[in-house]
Amino acid sequence: VFLFFVTNGFSQNWETNFEVSKDRAENEDKIIVMVFQGSDWCVPCMKLDREIWISEEFIKYSDENLIMLKVDFPKKRKNTLTKVQQEHNNELAEKYNTAGYFPFIVILDNNGNVIGTTSYKKLSPKKYIEIIESFQS
Repeated sequence: VFLFFVTNGFSQNWETNFEVSKDRAENEDKIIVMVFQGSDWCVPCMKLDREIWISEEFIKYSDENLIMLKVDFPKKRKNTLTKVQQEHNNELAEKYNTAGYFPFIVILDNNGNVIGTTSYKKLSPKKYIEIIESFQS
């Protein structure tokens, strides 16, 4: 039971719907970090998750400052998304990730306008936060 609470106490709060993310960003005056990933096949995506997204430092920062939006493209059958979610993710990719890069991180202001992009970088959570903050002016 203790491990359940410890691991869940430090888990990222991900949105999966763009409109919900936009509404929250506007209401909470936060920016959106939209993460295009292949959660079960993209090695840099998995590293980004392990090294940044699930770190205590990043989770604390993101809870206070960001809306985290996951746009996942898994390949394994056991991880298949619902048809509605897959169509939603495809639409977001057509608009924001036309080159099909993974991982690809799109930073949006609280109105849903793109203010920057980045990808996996071998950095500390603190340095990754600095990159995200650099897009805000």
